[in-house]
Amino acid sequence: MKDDQSLGADAQSVDPDVKSADGDDLPVALLKGNRLELKDRYIALDVADSKELALKIYVRLTAKMIRFKNVSFQHCVFDSCYLNKCVFDSCDFTGSRFVACNLHQSSFSGCNFEYVTFERCHIDDDILESEAPSRENLKMRFARSLRMNFQQVGDARAVNRAIRLELEATSVYLKKSWSSSETYFSKKYPGWKRLPQFLKWIEFKILDAVWGNGESTFKLLRAIVVTHVVIAIYSTVAFADPWDIRSYLSNLASAPGVFFGIENPYAYPVWISGLVSACRLLSFAFLTAILVKRFGRR
Repeated sequence: MKDDQSLGADAQSVDPDVKSADGDDLPVALLKGNRLELKDRYIALDVADSKELALKIYVRLTAKMIRFKNVSFQHCVFDSCYLNKCVFDSCDFTGSRFVACNLHQSSFSGCNFEYVTFERCHIDDDILESEAPSRENLKMRFARSLRMNFQQVGDARAVNRAIRLELEATSVYLKKSWSSSETYFSKKYPGWKRLPQFLKWIEFKILDAVWGNGESTFKLLRAIVVTHVVIAIYSTVAFADPWDIRSYLSNLASAPGVFFGIENPYAYPVWISGLVSACRLLSFAFLTAILVKRFGRR
């Protein structure tokens, strides 16, 4: 098989207006692929150390309690397949696509899921931790594909798990994009292109600290508590005795009234009152967004 460069050179050397000689009246630049479509097949025996199953389109393939060991499924399409209680050990699914498949209780160990996509598949969510690609960019796309898949089948718990993995991979990827000296990041983000990545990382970390990028009620409540503490410290320093611990406690007790706009024990400047109001409105908006997202997945 030719590599990408040789294929690209051949494609540039032909005239796209020239018709092929096989009678299908297509341009010569459109070559027939080497994928074989197999419909309504049943796998009855265990398969090991095989590359013959790669580059196939499987439609309604059936297998139950079958063990696949060191089998290549590269660039395959699994459409409406039933693979129940199967074991996939050290299999290669690079570039494959699963559509409307039932993989219930099937297990995966040491498999390669780079560039794999899932759509409307029933699959156990433990694949997120055990089989995620090692590279952060691929792990991020892998988790995103499974997140969308779990949303389609209505598995709310698995959606939350996929989102956590996606956020973790995104955080590491953004940090490496501006700080890592690895060849991949050096070539993709050379020189000044690392500055936008640094700003994206800063934004991501701030939003993560405030409300977990829309996924953590605890972090949002923590941010609200920190806001109350800041209000108490400012009130004590600006209007009371900063050397008296009782002033801090008293102002901390009155901070909820200030935060929710119920009372103002001191004559706060307009910009301080406006900042507190903005924090209050943002907190309500973030909390509403989290609740809508959580209940919307069910």
